[in-house]
Amino acid sequence: MCFSATASFGAGIVLAVIGVVSLKKVIHPAQKPFAAIPLLFSVQQVSEGFLWLALTYPEYAFLQDFATYMFLAFAQVIWPFYVPVAIFLFQGKFQRNNISKILVCIGAIVSLYLAYCLMSYPVQARINGDHITYGLDYPASMVTYAGALYLLATILPAFISPVKYMKILGTAILISYIITRFFYTGYIVSVWCFFASLISLIVFVIMATFKNSDRELLQYTLKNETWLR
Repeated sequence: MCFSATASFGAGIVLAVIGVVSLKKVIHPAQKPFAAIPLLFSVQQVSEGFLWLALTYPEYAFLQDFATYMFLAFAQVIWPFYVPVAIFLFQGKFQRNNISKILVCIGAIVSLYLAYCLMSYPVQARINGDHITYGLDYPASMVTYAGALYLLATILPAFISPVKYMKILGTAILISYIITRFFYTGYIVSVWCFFASLISLIVFVIMATFKNSDRELLQYTLKNETWLR
């Protein structure tokens, strides 16, 4: 989380519990990537908790580089690809469409590009007020395009999904981005990830409210996908 080490570790613990409970609601392996989203956010928040310690206390300074790259790996490399893939798999093969496939491809491209940037250009994390700001020396000419495609890959899949409450998830992520963009301009990477981790609670709601009819439909649409078993 973007406010303190205690808040980050606390959020990490809560999200880990929610992630485990969400995974217990899984009725088919294809649901696992989606149900695991809170658990992965837990790891990301804990990594920023260690970064807070590294930036605050000299005895933890040795953790700074590892924690910085761990957090940014989730924020910039994992999520743009993982989110559209998780939603794509969740829907079942008879509910998937070409737009979903295109969004998965866009997410893959964004992840590969940002992974290249993360490995090729210097990055820096520092505390500024009550937040952590990340200095990313990426090519300025590509930042706008990469950012737009990032939003497309992580938000649009939820809006076009037929799964109940998935559009609420997409709307919440979009609103959180708008709030972060206008009120936390210098801390977008950290603050938006904080909001997104809280919004991932909707993942649990989706898993917990999956009706019997929905379960039967999912089982039917996925029964031939033996590669996921």
